[in-house]
Amino acid sequence: MTEARGAAPAHPITDRVREAMAITLRNCDELLPEADWLAKLARSEATGTPLRIKLGLDPTAPDIHIGHTVVLNKLRQLQDLGHTVIFLIGDFTSTIGDPSGRNTTRPPLTREQIEANAKTYYAQASLVLDPQKTEIRYNSEWSDALGARGLIQLAAKYTLARMLERDDFTKRYRAGSPISIHELLYPLMQGYDSVALKSDLELGGTDQKFNLLVGRTLQQEYGQEPQCILTMPLLEGLDGVEKMSKSKGNYVGITEPANTMFAKLLSISDELMWRYFQLLSWRDLAEIAALRAEVDAGRNPKDAKVMLAKEITTRFHSAAAAEAAHEDFQRRAAGGIPDEIPEVSLCGAPLPIGTLLKQAGLVASTSEAMRMVEQGGVRVDGAAISEKALKLPAGTFVVQVGKRKFARVTLAA
Repeated sequence: MTEARGAAPAHPITDRVREAMAITLRNCDELLPEADWLAKLARSEATGTPLRIKLGLDPTAPDIHIGHTVVLNKLRQLQDLGHTVIFLIGDFTSTIGDPSGRNTTRPPLTREQIEANAKTYYAQASLVLDPQKTEIRYNSEWSDALGARGLIQLAAKYTLARMLERDDFTKRYRAGSPISIHELLYPLMQGYDSVALKSDLELGGTDQKFNLLVGRTLQQEYGQEPQCILTMPLLEGLDGVEKMSKSKGNYVGITEPANTMFAKLLSISDELMWRYFQLLSWRDLAEIAALRAEVDAGRNPKDAKVMLAKEITTRFHSAAAAEAAHEDFQRRAAGGIPDEIPEVSLCGAPLPIGTLLKQAGLVASTSEAMRMVEQGGVRVDGAAISEKALKLPAGTFVVQVGKRKFARVTLAA
């Protein structure tokens, strides 16, 4: 699906409009069509009418991670310009299952799962957005009311040929992998959200481009001015390879404790750090470029990484919490024990070290525990453990796995 650049704006392009355009484009992957968005900005400036800017998120998990905040940050920037932000929770579309980027059918969520996840979504998003200036909506409001007749009428406004232009559908079709009819309905239902909300701009990750363009097409079919679309890059996880995802364990949750958040951010590679600066930092781009030049000239990259970790931790906690997290990290690096660690009570002494680590929640399995012992990553009261057959007697021990996992274990017979 391609887009023309659009018509020239009918209203004057003021300095404020140019500034708004620059803010829109910062770090974005694609803005379609740019000329249409410039025209919308100019009209809004001339008439004093805010634009309606939409982001839809399906509550597929109970928590939001910093990867989600790439697009939330952009929403906040546009919100600060005076436009109306619509935070749309896809409680209806979650029951279908978004096929974007999938090579298999995504299992739909149950109503109970959706409701449980949705409870935390907006509260967490409000850590980035201004809740006083945010319109929260649920797409079940209009999707449930659409009914069978309305759904068929909606489906008549789009062709199968255009639907199969989607890259993931094309690959699955050619490979002979099943594509369920309900998956074809997902982009239509997401697109219909834009019709229901009369959105001027819809944001999403690069994997959502097709769905966003469907919304633009459907608005035209329903006689509305079509929305523009703005795609933001997908943030790589801590591993620097795959997209940040809680299921992959490479994420930083925005409600994680400050110490955990700070330590995770310091664990990223020096190269990935600049990607995080670009997509997560609110610093001026010139300031980031100057900092990178200093590192290239010999400054310790850890200095820059600490600055990034403090900025992000401060945003979701406080400056004091970020400073305390830095001090805690330094203590750990020097072999010290954090001020606050989980207290765990176990029984069954003498208990094998692998069993103890698993029951204390420090590893996911005894096999992982054995690997950590082999690698020298397990300490008991500060002493490295190398014997996989070790059994701990009754008593209280400070147990450490890796650099960040601690527990004070009280073991009884």
